[in-house]
Amino acid sequence: MLGDARDMTITVDGRTLHRAELMERAAGVAAEIAGAGAVAVHATASLETVVAVVGGLLAGVPVVPVPPDSGPDERAHILTDSGAGLLLAARGAYEGEGPPLVPVDEVPPGTPREAGHEAGHETEQEGDATALILYTSGTTGPPKGVLISRPAIAAGLDALAEAWEWTPGDVLVHGLPLFHVHGLVLGVLGALRAGSPLVHTGRPRPAAYAAAAEAGGSLFFGVPTVWSRVCADEAAARALRPARLLVSGSAPLPVPVFERLAALTGHEPVERYGMTETLITVSARAGGDRRPGQVGLPLPGVRTRLAAEDGAPVPADGQTPGELHVRAPMLFSGYLGRPEATSAAFTADGWFRTGDIATVGPDGWHRIVGRASTDLIKSGGYRIGAGEVENALLAHPGVREAAVLGTPHPDLGEQVTAFVVADGVDGPALAAFVAERLSAHKRPRTVHLVDSLPRNAMGKVVKTRLR
Repeated sequence: MLGDARDMTITVDGRTLHRAELMERAAGVAAEIAGAGAVAVHATASLETVVAVVGGLLAGVPVVPVPPDSGPDERAHILTDSGAGLLLAARGAYEGEGPPLVPVDEVPPGTPREAGHEAGHETEQEGDATALILYTSGTTGPPKGVLISRPAIAAGLDALAEAWEWTPGDVLVHGLPLFHVHGLVLGVLGALRAGSPLVHTGRPRPAAYAAAAEAGGSLFFGVPTVWSRVCADEAAARALRPARLLVSGSAPLPVPVFERLAALTGHEPVERYGMTETLITVSARAGGDRRPGQVGLPLPGVRTRLAAEDGAPVPADGQTPGELHVRAPMLFSGYLGRPEATSAAFTADGWFRTGDIATVGPDGWHRIVGRASTDLIKSGGYRIGAGEVENALLAHPGVREAAVLGTPHPDLGEQVTAFVVADGVDGPALAAFVAERLSAHKRPRTVHLVDSLPRNAMGKVVKTRLR
């Protein structure tokens, strides 16, 4: 799973390990945790987190990344629900209750197991073993543990390496959290599998990305918030011109940010789509088109379809929205201890229900409209995608951020309601601006001007808090 580029380096927040050193330290951790049912990792942006996760993989023990900023209730739920018998962290980095602590930075180095295992070749006994237990955001209840197998990670990373032409000659740069798919699976395990050096900037500051580009960074990961901040720092954005590929994910990239980023850096960003349960399943290609507002084509081995609320097929006409269903080798194995939730996540014929609303064009290109629960607005008999209205609002020069959702309306069922961070413009003017660009029924009937939008650690707007 980890590849075999022996001369690569891993740098996190200015500290560097060569791959051989990483494997020795991880082997020591693996020996320390051998036989555990699962281990939690206090997943700070640090080399200790990388060592702990790789140690878990070497030991064949499921790893449970715990967000370092999680509150006591969330943390207690993750630790209890996962059954983690040990907690891995740097000495002094973790304060709080939990299972026995293993101070990763004090564990003596070990001897990596046989060369085949060090290179990441699975043994028969490990074939379908769980590698990671990643907890969802819990928007509809306590977070659920998503079981991600070793083969799923390998299949997902290999598909991305093909789509993005990712090789050992790249230098990956990002500053994303190490407890999500984007920052940990793609941003650490992806680099290890591809054999490309990794530079984690600690935090995703524009100046840090610029400095990494000037030092030879070629492949950059970011979420829309990161790319928006890069665009606001024109010098940092222009410093990214020598890069090979900019990748955006974890939330839709607003069209104005896509266009601004392309103008400043000379790179149209690659967008991709995925979720914790599926890893990445759809993406634009390094050697192909990049279309603002669209996430691309299914990756190798991935099949997708759209379904209406009654389960009927939805045509691939680029206009008609439906729930996106997926079949792929990188799908999760189920929700930990929740067989009913696992069963409900799949259709009778075995497709995973993503809960996301999308359109698919005749040429197979996918556009994500939003979540079925918050981003598909049913107003007066019309089905309106919140993302389309958000992009229209963001096209206004005075608008910095926008979030759209449906709220109850006595006549229409739901009305289009917008929450906007803007300067020098009022609600009626913004509603009129949208009506000039989209169908009149898509204009916001209510516009709330706010100072900021609530976001999670990955920069996604938490719309349930707007309600």
